[in-house]
Amino acid sequence: MELGNLRPAEGSVKTRKRIGRGTGSGRGGTSTRGHKGDKARSGFKAKRAHEGGQTPMQRRLPKRGFKNINRVEYVPLNLAALEVLVKKSGTSNFTLESLVGLGVAKATQRIKILGTGKLTAKVDIAAHAVSQSARTAIESLGGSVTIA
Repeated sequence: MELGNLRPAEGSVKTRKRIGRGTGSGRGGTSTRGHKGDKARSGFKAKRAHEGGQTPMQRRLPKRGFKNINRVEYVPLNLAALEVLVKKSGTSNFTLESLVGLGVAKATQRIKILGTGKLTAKVDIAAHAVSQSARTAIESLGGSVTIA
């Protein structure tokens, strides 16, 4: 066997389809595109969600739900997470700036203290909102809550 004798395996190489080379080729005329319609034209590209003239899915399905434009979004801070912050930072006095510094929320976000979990340390904290159960839990330990 020499380099000049090398041939691909039988049936592994197919000749490509030569389209649009006259009627004698068997693929002239419409050039395998069928008759008329979008797909027969040059430059055709199927658009996303196009269903061939059928009413698209996003128009068949009903609109659902409601988006309240006046909703105020809060970052939750549970009493259990507050307990962890007291141990981690070594302080019991938290302002909005110190909470942002500790990574509780970003400077543009609002913080709400929630009453989930157990708090053992006396804490003085400032937040944008506080639940009633969290307020009673903090104040029962001698701490204070300031709404900023």
